[in-house]
Amino acid sequence: MTIFSKIVAGEIPSYKIAEDERYYAFLDINPVAPGHTLVIPKHEVDYIFKLDAEEYEGLWQFARKVAAALEQAMPCQRIGIAVLGLEVPHAHIHLVPLRTEADLNFAKPKLTLPPAEMEAIAAAIRAKL
Repeated sequence: MTIFSKIVAGEIPSYKIAEDERYYAFLDINPVAPGHTLVIPKHEVDYIFKLDAEEYEGLWQFARKVAAALEQAMPCQRIGIAVLGLEVPHAHIHLVPLRTEADLNFAKPKLTLPPAEMEAIAAAIRAKL
């Protein structure tokens, strides 16, 4: 069971943004930019391209709704997207508010934001859904 499956199961806390019966979105605890959100299928699959077509399309539709709220809630030019999947073997999409293209650089040091700021960001995004 991956850390993401443990988050979905409620075994590990998260800053939840959105959830439905199949998908879950939450703030990355080590963001590359404030508001960096992860969107996952609840069904644990290692690699995004191994999702069946319906689940794959549904994940992107769910991510699109979350991205629209994220763009309204966070100061940014647009929302960047990345699918890396090397650190956690559970398909996921990174949604990152961008002010510059450098905001999507995963090699730079990650941010550590205080819990109160993380919750405020999550609440601001949820309010736009």
